[in-house]
Amino acid sequence: MGAAAGSPAQQYNYEVIKKFAIMTLVWGVVGMAAGVYIAAELAWPHLNFGIPYIEFGRLRPVHTNLVIFGFGGSALFATSYYVVQRTCQTRLFSDGLASFTFWGWQAAMVLAPISYMLGHTKSREYAEMEWPLVLLVEVTWVAYLLVFVGTIMKRKQPHIYVSNWFYLAFILAVALLWTFNNLTIPVSLFHMKSYSLFSGVQDAMLQWWYGHNAVGFFLTAAFLGMMYYFVPKQAGRPIYSYRLSIVHFWALSFLYMWAGGHHLHWTALPDWTSTLAATFSIMLLLPSWGGMINGIMTLSGAWDKLRTDPVMRFLIVALSFYGMATFEGPMMALKNVNALSHYTNWTIGHVHSGTLGWVSMITFGSFYHLIPKLWNRKLYSVKLVTVHFWLATIGVLLYIIAMWISGITQGLMWRAFDAYGNLQYSFVESVAAIHPFMVMRWVGGVFFLTGTLLMVYNCYMTVRAGAPETEPAGGNLQPAGANA
Repeated sequence: MGAAAGSPAQQYNYEVIKKFAIMTLVWGVVGMAAGVYIAAELAWPHLNFGIPYIEFGRLRPVHTNLVIFGFGGSALFATSYYVVQRTCQTRLFSDGLASFTFWGWQAAMVLAPISYMLGHTKSREYAEMEWPLVLLVEVTWVAYLLVFVGTIMKRKQPHIYVSNWFYLAFILAVALLWTFNNLTIPVSLFHMKSYSLFSGVQDAMLQWWYGHNAVGFFLTAAFLGMMYYFVPKQAGRPIYSYRLSIVHFWALSFLYMWAGGHHLHWTALPDWTSTLAATFSIMLLLPSWGGMINGIMTLSGAWDKLRTDPVMRFLIVALSFYGMATFEGPMMALKNVNALSHYTNWTIGHVHSGTLGWVSMITFGSFYHLIPKLWNRKLYSVKLVTVHFWLATIGVLLYIIAMWISGITQGLMWRAFDAYGNLQYSFVESVAAIHPFMVMRWVGGVFFLTGTLLMVYNCYMTVRAGAPETEPAGGNLQPAGANA
């Protein structure tokens, strides 16, 4: 069915958004399936079948890259292109460049996992790509920046909505982080191997400056841009406090850049550096909780929507996990807590409370709102959304509880001494002790993946068989009394 004259589908570029939306779901399923498989390998090691290409060490970066950059990145491209057009009331700056960002990003997402399974990796957290793929992502990202900034510059609204502030900070910060963390020297033009320009503790500090801020800007600030648009839209309510959202933005953007060193407590990093990082990590609690409260209080006066609207449940529960993860993170940055938690499964549980509970849930809720808008269809099944919500919520809880228990068990066993001052437990004994929780983690992943598959089916049926629907007037994004 063609778009009606003057419809949003004609006024805006929805085609590239649709492509990114579809690939978000594809990479979500593939990346989460890889995660479930490597979780099974940790519980039952024989599942690698002696095949080097599917061992944990090679599939682990496949999982992290596909869920963070494939699933999360494609979701951010889709929602940022949608939000910037709707709030600026103008078409994307360049359809050609926007299309290039799609194909460039998807090419990187296809080539990177292949290279990891073949053993080509820099072994840097969230930056495993070797130099040819680094350059591909760099060029694609510059094109993304041009499209986004160009669209804002040609806006028909004088006001720049706060979601665009968060998206733009994310794009700029990731460009900076990606560039400096990937300063490497290739072995040759025809060799998929390079070595970092830095060494020792300086290299470690640069890596965790990148790693922490990749979480801070790619997995936090960017998805807050998503939250500030889709929560008010789905709720049909104004943002609780637009002023608080601006304070939230500036405080978060400033503080996150200083906090990466808390990953290097008890290492060769100078003590004053890690102490400074821990201090800023504690300070991060304030803007993070301010943003969470701002999102949740947007439902003020409309709390009944949590009972009647499963899409709203996704969005609010995502904010709840955001609040929990941003409380846990600063606590784990304290040196005494870090001495127990670091290098254990507790850290894995913390990361996944953020990625599954916050990033995935806010994406699911936003996409249940977005997909019907893009294809001008009614959502195929609200009941399936409810089932997905409970599968996802139970899956996250099983996962993080298993990791909390196993992580604390590891930390306590590793530092236990007997009466003679010798280590009380061997490493193998600690591995055996946490085996039941490895199985529990796998079960949680299966729940979460099953819910995602239900979402894919629901979205597919919405696009293929859903009834056409004229776009209703959305809720006001601004607080009461705002001028724009």
